[in-house]
Amino acid sequence: MSTDRFADYGRPRRVDGGLRARSARGAIGRSWWSRRFLEVLESFALGTRLTRGRSYARAGQVLTLDIGPGRVSAVVQGSRPQPYQVSIALEPFPAALWSRIEDELAGQAFFSARLLAGDLPDELEELFAAVGAPLFPTAVDELTQRCNCPDFAVPCKHLAATFYLLAEAFDADPFELLHWRGRSRAELLDALRARRAATTGAALPADPPSEPDGVVSTVESPAPVGAARALAGLSATPLAETADRFWSAPVPLPDRPPRLVTGTDLLLRQLGAPAPAIGGPGLLERLRRAYRAFGPADR
Repeated sequence: MSTDRFADYGRPRRVDGGLRARSARGAIGRSWWSRRFLEVLESFALGTRLTRGRSYARAGQVLTLDIGPGRVSAVVQGSRPQPYQVSIALEPFPAALWSRIEDELAGQAFFSARLLAGDLPDELEELFAAVGAPLFPTAVDELTQRCNCPDFAVPCKHLAATFYLLAEAFDADPFELLHWRGRSRAELLDALRARRAATTGAALPADPPSEPDGVVSTVESPAPVGAARALAGLSATPLAETADRFWSAPVPLPDRPPRLVTGTDLLLRQLGAPAPAIGGPGLLERLRRAYRAFGPADR
């Protein structure tokens, strides 16, 4: 008997303009948070079931994907004329718990600066866990997975494809992960600015308001962004009073040393193949093998 009762439904209908996974082969997920999300799902013994939807994700069968507090909804085209409705629910953190999280984040300049710069540091998962708010689901029953297709497997191909596209959505915008847990980017950063302002006594500048269509802004200087925004609230101190501690860290640094997770051949991939006169793609491949051979031992 076939292990897939619905294999006879045939190939999925071709889709024009669907959401197609950026990864054409191999693993999906580039950032630590998207890879960690998929690792968590695989730890629930969903690994083999997830792979059923990888081809759907890469073929662009997911028509729409919407992320909101506590829920993800998608429309996925299968083999039948009518697309399937998919939803993945995860209980968002309550307001009181988010208030504790924001207090912890604002209390450490390391996190405030990284978040205001649009980044999620690795240590964020540990901070969330420490306040009793696991960033990722801890058990499969925390996820409510629904699809109106006739397949009894959970996740079905349509749910699995949605999980993969969700991981890539986290790659594109890490704040979507926090949004799913109950806080949008604007809400979280506004809360951090308010708390940092209360701590430093000077308000961090907010994002400039958007102008209505057809109205030209008269603001000459844009608000600081990234690190400038994170440092804008610090008071000015004469250099003579700080020269003896210039090279000291302004805030306690995390115990974990900083890591750059990347391949040994990153530079080669960025530069592309050299000209044929000096070896072309053949030289590129020989250099790639050399980089890997002489790279870190754990690679």
